[in-house]
Amino acid sequence: MPTTNSPYKAFATLLSSAGHPVSPAELHGLLLGRSCAGAGFDSEGWFADASILLETEPQDNVRQALIGLQEMVKGELSGEDMTVVLLLPGDDEPLAERAGALGQWCQGFLSGFGLAAGERVLSIEATEVLQDLAAIAQVQDALEESEDGESDYMEVMEYLRVAPLLLFSECVKTDAAQSQPKPSLH
Repeated sequence: MPTTNSPYKAFATLLSSAGHPVSPAELHGLLLGRSCAGAGFDSEGWFADASILLETEPQDNVRQALIGLQEMVKGELSGEDMTVVLLLPGDDEPLAERAGALGQWCQGFLSGFGLAAGERVLSIEATEVLQDLAAIAQVQDALEESEDGESDYMEVMEYLRVAPLLLFSECVKTDAAQSQPKPSLH
């Protein structure tokens, strides 16, 4: 049964009705990217970064949606099972629309990660993940409406649910471990 009002569609409607020319996927990618790079979860920093993408200061209803999105991401990254749910169009939408949103999500993630990571030196694995995201953002139009296209889309989506966790673990958990005081040896 197709969902007529998915979270993605509801957020897209909210953004467009407020005059913000951005997709929920790109906005979610931005938030997750900056969070995985170690930006933390302060609302003001998130609003500042989101405002650049939104092209204007968000109104109260959009601010509330942004806070909700941030709380969702915070829960996903700091929860015990660390699971990422991508904000993308539902499976009942055409593959071309879902693939386009996947590319937008990758672009947003890369932007957010770049904003927060600064000059951070990354491992080879983390660098490869970022290169993969850049490649996925470029080939979004290559998926065809077919069984193989659906399969490829699902594989990429599963990869994108895991890839941010590697970056988060490297950037945020490493920072947290390094900032812990060393126990004294008496």
